[in-house]
Amino acid sequence: MEVNMTKTLSVCKSLLKDVEKWGCLKQTGVSLRYMMEFGSAPTDKNLLISAQFLHKELPIRIARRAIELHTLPHGLSHMPPVLKVRDWYLDSFRDLRSFPEIKDMNDEKEFTEMIKAIKVRHNNVVPTMALGVQQLKIVSEDPDEIDEFLDRFYMSRIGIRMLIGQHVELHNPNPPPNRVGYIHTKLSPVSLARNASEDARAMCYREYGTAPDVNIYGDPDFTFPYVPAHLHLMVFELVKNSLRAVQERFMDSDEIAPPIRIIIADGIEDVTIKVSDEGGGIPRSGLPKIFTYLYSTARNSVDEHENSDLGTAGNVTMAGNGYGLPICRLYARYFGGDLQVISMEGYGTDSYLHLCRLGDSQEPLPP
Repeated sequence: MEVNMTKTLSVCKSLLKDVEKWGCLKQTGVSLRYMMEFGSAPTDKNLLISAQFLHKELPIRIARRAIELHTLPHGLSHMPPVLKVRDWYLDSFRDLRSFPEIKDMNDEKEFTEMIKAIKVRHNNVVPTMALGVQQLKIVSEDPDEIDEFLDRFYMSRIGIRMLIGQHVELHNPNPPPNRVGYIHTKLSPVSLARNASEDARAMCYREYGTAPDVNIYGDPDFTFPYVPAHLHLMVFELVKNSLRAVQERFMDSDEIAPPIRIIIADGIEDVTIKVSDEGGGIPRSGLPKIFTYLYSTARNSVDEHENSDLGTAGNVTMAGNGYGLPICRLYARYFGGDLQVISMEGYGTDSYLHLCRLGDSQEPLPP
């Protein structure tokens, strides 16, 4: 028993030493355009190059986050949910480092199966981290340090999942039309906004028994290249927030609830989606807090997001846990866009989702 314990400790020490070494290596960012051009012809040669790149890149990114999870402020590193997440990162790092050099397509296929399993292992990182932060909420009054860490942590997670998902999806023998892995080369923002709005309205119906209308303005024929899953998540979250605000403001009123308006503009640099509501707005004192992870205008409920990302779980509720807006902004920034919220207390809120249409922006790589 003692021999086993000593062996385990030495394995842990050598693993942590390896993590520290890889965490110091330089990360390599890729752009949406590069992913699209590289993946447009998923030949064996390209899949092999992609796997070899991920074999080197993923351990660097995962190591950096594992190190940070070990050195968090305010005792957050010792919270049981955070320790669980750190173990997932260490397990994934170990899996990647113990995988031999990728020399041929058999190796590539095995590697692809392994990174698929890593992606699944990390499915519940967001709700698990939220639980750890929520437990800390009573202890930490100054959220800035925690917010900066979570921004870095979740931005890195978006990148890791995008790289893995893109590689895995390139193996699909029958991809849908105009798809290159995760990327839709001719995505209609009007069509996607319609689908995301209907999903959000269905949730509003379940919770309140009714839902305000959503009117969409924009050119239905306009398309641009983007990741549909990312855009759906962002539009869904913004519409859900607006529906809840309008519904709660007009619930006991004789007036008909005013519709939410979505306006889609096609600029030279950006595609901008504005989600506009008359839900009463946010007090000016509350506006700086809307992008912090410990703030929510609704009741707090940390364990409501059971799935891999916000807005995809079957049991998600209309009320937020303070994670919707900050994570939406990270998704927008991942490909060079942004999210801005302007509010008029006593009237309503406008959310501006800016999406970089040029696709040249490099991934933002958190240190």
